[in-house]
Amino acid sequence: MASEDLQTLVRWRDSGGTWRVLARTPAGLRIALLTCAGDEQMGELGSSDPQLLAYVGDAASDADRA
Repeated sequence: MASEDLQTLVRWRDSGGTWRVLARTPAGLRIALLTCAGDEQMGELGSSDPQLLAYVGDAASDADRA
């Protein structure tokens, strides 16, 4: 089963939103949750969850995972 943070990011993407990594640190990621056009930040997700980190990998945004 996917972690809560990963579920949040996947639900956002599945609903048409986009995302972009704001920061990578040894402690984890900060991800901007953007509108479908990618022009407005609607929220932010900060996480050190291993499943989310593996899902995002080295991608800078959802476009890098396509």
